[in-house]
Amino acid sequence: MALVAALADARDLPDGPGRLVALERVAERADAAGDVRSAMDARFALIEAYLLHGERWRLVEPLRRCRAAADRWPALLTDAEAELLARYQRYAVEALLGTPRVGLDQTRLLLDDLAHRVGADGPDAPTVAELRCRIADHLGDEPTARRFFQGWAGTRPGPAGGCPGCAPARRAELLAGWGEWQAARSELRAYDGDAQECTDQPERALVADLLPLLRLGEPEQAAAAHVRAYRRHRRERSAFPYLATHLRFCALGGHLERGLTVLTEQLPRLDRPTDDLAAMEFAAAGALVCGLAEEAGLGDRTVHRPAYADRPATELEVGTLGALLLGLATDLAGSFDARNGTGHQSGRMAAWLAERPSATAAPLPADDEAADEVGDQAGAHEPGAHEPGAHEPGAHEPGADEAGAEADSEREVMALTTDMITSTLDRRGDRYLVDDGGTVVGRWGAAVIQFRRAGERGEVLHTRAMAARRLPTARRAEAYAFCNAWNHDRLLPKAYAHDLDTEIVLAGDVATDLTHGVAPVQLLVLVDAAIATGVAYAEAVADLP
Repeated sequence: MALVAALADARDLPDGPGRLVALERVAERADAAGDVRSAMDARFALIEAYLLHGERWRLVEPLRRCRAAADRWPALLTDAEAELLARYQRYAVEALLGTPRVGLDQTRLLLDDLAHRVGADGPDAPTVAELRCRIADHLGDEPTARRFFQGWAGTRPGPAGGCPGCAPARRAELLAGWGEWQAARSELRAYDGDAQECTDQPERALVADLLPLLRLGEPEQAAAAHVRAYRRHRRERSAFPYLATHLRFCALGGHLERGLTVLTEQLPRLDRPTDDLAAMEFAAAGALVCGLAEEAGLGDRTVHRPAYADRPATELEVGTLGALLLGLATDLAGSFDARNGTGHQSGRMAAWLAERPSATAAPLPADDEAADEVGDQAGAHEPGAHEPGAHEPGAHEPGADEAGAEADSEREVMALTTDMITSTLDRRGDRYLVDDGGTVVGRWGAAVIQFRRAGERGEVLHTRAMAARRLPTARRAEAYAFCNAWNHDRLLPKAYAHDLDTEIVLAGDVATDLTHGVAPVQLLVLVDAAIATGVAYAEAVADLP
């Protein structure tokens, strides 16, 4: 029971290094006590925490320990947990693509083990083919990558393979990297139904289509796709890997002013990138924008670089910034190549920097026009594109009533973001803070309430309410009895007690799966309910004798 309670306490710590350390300690304590089940639960929670913080490279060791325990005690995992462990193994293999901190031989062993487990004809055989394809491409072995691509093309991912709606975009990105522009476009049009079920779409597919559209002589449609996708990607932390393509579009499409604007907006995110590969590509694309801007006579512009850690805020000329970004991209590419034993990543970044505009600059549509232009281009129905009559937030059709357009935007389903949560609280007139991890925290009467995005893609709205009143540890049995009674009589929130040795914290949480997105009006209902029930719970704690 002590380990179960310790794990519950560690899981409920705020997101950050302290939570990771606590979960690691629980796993070590469980190992020492011989409690295999608790050790497995702690490592599952640790893997989820690493994923939440964008640290896939740290998955290898806890995954290895979980695999070893599951192989020794086959009955330890439920079917759902076994499926989840296979998915975690895929994430660990993918970590090689994102950072040079994971060993190549180590990754190959993990991938071979996954291939053995799923079998040549299993539902996840395409997942193994995809991973072998992407790793070969990362190493610069295009013939091998193309061979494995054949086993992946035209398939749906298995249980461990990730989102079916994103698979065509991943294939299109590979094809575009090989210069197969038309094939990349065809891939994006092939799985419309899957894409419409994915909360990352249509924006991810639009980004994958940007360079093929430019290369195939459709700059107007590329401009509309960029504006539409960047409207979302400019604020989502998880969208950082797509920013390099937005910058390359601006550079190669002749939109250098726009490129410098995007670079200025997104430069702070380079201090905390999602992974090393995304940082390398962002830096190289930013250096390309700066280099072309200098050639176009924009070298006297300055870009604000905010302070970070011990680095003071500075105003950098375009040329100076370009040199800094080039140095970062070169260093990261060298780190990848040193690990890989090839020169492919350095060569790839050098090729990016040697590119020049390939099309006459087409006018960029206003943000509220971009969706219509993307959907209305002849023969260009993209995954998830709006049908006639659909609205974007703030869009107005000729003669449309403004109130009606606003109501439509309120009902538009979109992926959950931290901005949506804060906007909902702003509408209510609430006061709150947002921490570095994106958790939104506020005080409502007797309750401190946190809102955060959880899940693999941040698709779960997790709300935690903590009562301001604490109980002494001598009232532990009473606290447990109170939580049991609350859970018996009330639906929300789920109540539980934290024993912190010196006092007991009474808390409750609500988790809502928004895999298929949420409309602003729906989110307002969810937030209203979470706050109302959280305050009621805290007031009930305050009323205890």
